[in-house]
Amino acid sequence: MGLPRRAGDPAELRKSLKPLLEKRRRARINESLSQLKGLILSLLGRESSRFSKLEKADILEMTVRFLQELPASSCPTAAPTPSDSYREGYRACLARLARVLPACRVLEPAVSARLLEHLRRRAASATPDGGRAGDSCGPPGPSPPPAPSPPAPPRDPGLWRPW
Repeated sequence: MGLPRRAGDPAELRKSLKPLLEKRRRARINESLSQLKGLILSLLGRESSRFSKLEKADILEMTVRFLQELPASSCPTAAPTPSDSYREGYRACLARLARVLPACRVLEPAVSARLLEHLRRRAASATPDGGRAGDSCGPPGPSPPPAPSPPAPPRDPGLWRPW
């Protein structure tokens, strides 16, 4: 047998609050279903007076059917691909640079114009890795020297030491 419970015991409190919480939850569900019913009937072009007594399952089924029949073009577009996002950012930076560069007069106007023109040409074929599709910016630099090869082991079968 357990100990007698006090009036302020958390278990007793939960026991008395559970029906109230469940009542509120059901009221929220019913209110949302009522709003959904009004929305879906107006979207389907039906009079709500004719459908005053719809079951909850009917409202949900009508909504699912309506959403499935929506054309793909009316659905919100998917998140942009990383390359689209990169291009958008590149263009935004270029636009800002085009406003700021002439105003700050860091470069001569001719150099500034050449730089902006170069960046505009690159914007058309910019890729997320910073390169251009198919070619590189400017003349190719010297190729990096080949990595040194590891020392060859000695030819005699004796003990080989790397130092």
